[in-house]
Amino acid sequence: MGFTAGVLQVRIAAPPIKGKANDELMRLLSDVLGVSKSNLTIEKGITGRKKTIVITGLGQDRVVKLLKGH
Repeated sequence: MGFTAGVLQVRIAAPPIKGKANDELMRLLSDVLGVSKSNLTIEKGITGRKKTIVITGLGQDRVVKLLKGH
């Protein structure tokens, strides 16, 4: 996990079959950010490699700090 040109890049081991990779991504982000999975929504890219995730309950600065610290 890391930032490249301001974009978070995450490698997921789960295969992109029946939503397993999406589930693993949401679980990882939930753990790192300390929020419930219900606070995370895939806004764009649910079936693609590039995704836009909406995070509720945390400000952008806090999210970036937590992700960079992980």
